[in-house]
Amino acid sequence: MRSEYGRSLIEIMGVMAIGAVMTVSAVAAYRMIRQSQARTIADAELAQTAKNVKILMELRGDYSGVSVDYLTKAGALKNPRAPIGNQWSVAAVRDGTAFAINLEGLSRSDCQYFAAAPHAWASAIVVNGYETQPDDHCFSSATNQISFIVE
Repeated sequence: MRSEYGRSLIEIMGVMAIGAVMTVSAVAAYRMIRQSQARTIADAELAQTAKNVKILMELRGDYSGVSVDYLTKAGALKNPRAPIGNQWSVAAVRDGTAFAINLEGLSRSDCQYFAAAPHAWASAIVVNGYETQPDDHCFSSATNQISFIVE
């Protein structure tokens, strides 16, 4: 009687299928970790921006004239790039007594994250024009807008 060596085609395909499942789950986990890290960094940048605007504009008594361009030229921002999303702006609101940091082009998950996360530096959050229950107003497309009102 002859003994056989090696593996059958079924065994090899089973090992390859297990490897494929592990690879897909590793890539998904990497994406989640990367997205979480990007949100954490953006949140820290927004908090620092709010702090810098307050320091820079506090002596004037109001926030009129504040913008991303002004903050970049004054050295309060490293660069004019949005921390997350497609675009952003900083503008005075409520007759210059407060300012808003506006993020545009956020995905639904980013919108829900920033709307639900507590921000000690923001006095109000407006999501797509709604100030109450902001996480309920996130669109499914990447066209969400969030405004953090800072007084």
